[in-house]
Amino acid sequence: MDENKNIIQWGSEEMSIPYYSPVDKKIHKYYPDFIAEVKRPSGKIATFVIEIKPKRQTKPPVRKNKKEKTYIQECITYSINKEKWSSAKKVCEKNGWKFIILTEDTVLPGGKNKNG
Repeated sequence: MDENKNIIQWGSEEMSIPYYSPVDKKIHKYYPDFIAEVKRPSGKIATFVIEIKPKRQTKPPVRKNKKEKTYIQECITYSINKEKWSSAKKVCEKNGWKFIILTEDTVLPGGKNKNG
């Protein structure tokens, strides 16, 4: 982001978003990976709250041949992530920002859905 002239400013884990954990039934703080102000081609400034996660953590786990402990842990991780992201989306909507999740498909060279 330092080398992109359209990134006005950015920070890493600069904001906290409260979320309710379905696991322990308590409120926790979620720190998205990045927040960035971006100058769009129209000249308008847009703010993005960005989370980077392995693609497998962005969709419900599938049991297949996994050990029960592994499957349960994946389910817990996914349910917590869903709550974090739901809370982040609400904060973004309230502020006119956009919440995005990037995976290896978008951030690694040769990824399927490269961002320009």
